[in-house]
Amino acid sequence: MNEKPIVAITMGDPFGNGPEITVKALAKPELYDTCRPLVVGDASCMEYAIQVAEQVSGLKEKLHVIKEVSEALFEPGTIDLIDLGLIKPEQIPHNVENGKPAPFHIGACKLGGEAAFQYVIKVIDMAMKNEVDATVTNALSKEAINMAGHHYSGHTEIYAEYTHTKHYTMMLAHDNLRVVHVSTHVSLREAIERVKKPRVLEVIRIANEGCKALGIEKPKIAVAGLNPHCGEGGLFGREEIDEIQPAIDEAMAEGICIPDKKPTPPDTVFSKALGGWYDIVVCMYHDQGHIPLKVKGFVYNHKLGHWDAVAGVNITLGLPIIRASVDHGTGFGHAGNGGANELSLQNAISYAIQLAKHRKH
Repeated sequence: MNEKPIVAITMGDPFGNGPEITVKALAKPELYDTCRPLVVGDASCMEYAIQVAEQVSGLKEKLHVIKEVSEALFEPGTIDLIDLGLIKPEQIPHNVENGKPAPFHIGACKLGGEAAFQYVIKVIDMAMKNEVDATVTNALSKEAINMAGHHYSGHTEIYAEYTHTKHYTMMLAHDNLRVVHVSTHVSLREAIERVKKPRVLEVIRIANEGCKALGIEKPKIAVAGLNPHCGEGGLFGREEIDEIQPAIDEAMAEGICIPDKKPTPPDTVFSKALGGWYDIVVCMYHDQGHIPLKVKGFVYNHKLGHWDAVAGVNITLGLPIIRASVDHGTGFGHAGNGGANELSLQNAISYAIQLAKHRKH
């Protein structure tokens, strides 16, 4: 039992899809064979999500409210919850349409943002105190947390500040496609300005160590160019020549494996990665990495009118603690009706377990 890592899961925005997918993910008994999960959130939200899950999916979970990790049962069929008591039952809409649960239709708000932020800093504190082995985050709304006065551009920046981490990056992963970013939540104009040798080299190093933490002994790294055709020898921009290539040269001198030995054109690098040429791709900005991951992981069934898969994991590399997250948003437009897809949360928990076991050994 003690070999199984303890994984603390944030509930996410209380008016988003986090409570629903948490219930669905923790309803799978086999999860308890690999870890000891617990949730940090609000009992009012989780109780309602359990009711909806029973009505819509036939699941019969029970809630076990605790104050300390030592009180958790870690038993299938029972969800252990550290209740922060921030959302009152009457603040949860019990919408019904045609006899079935309906979406909340609340969206981003100050109340939800404050609650979601508090869940995050609670699990960070627990991990920093070694009370848990890994943390997993459900989606929060950047707009909502800023409405609540917490001026961060996302989970990554919150974790970096509260763990006092200066050198970090976001990694997205789905199956054998992994990407990391030189910059994330900034304007495209600023992202271009951030493509500098020191940062590119730093992200290459973090990507190399991140892959090793996943059990890849000798990671093969691709470094995407910034400009079309990698600048075509300076015709379309000089970032590849002046900033990216020098970072690649120094990384290779350190023994890091970059098979192409130069920047790889962004329009082909992801197809090659899917083909097994590389273990991870260093991307120059947010959408360069996010778009291919979500094209692969998000599958919409037009005929049936729902998502067959919402897969992918967001991991923050470089932290002193483990953080994995769903790779989707709060789903405000659909949250509350029991139709949210839990696959990304399952993937995030699996990655957290893998990272925790590697770190422990």
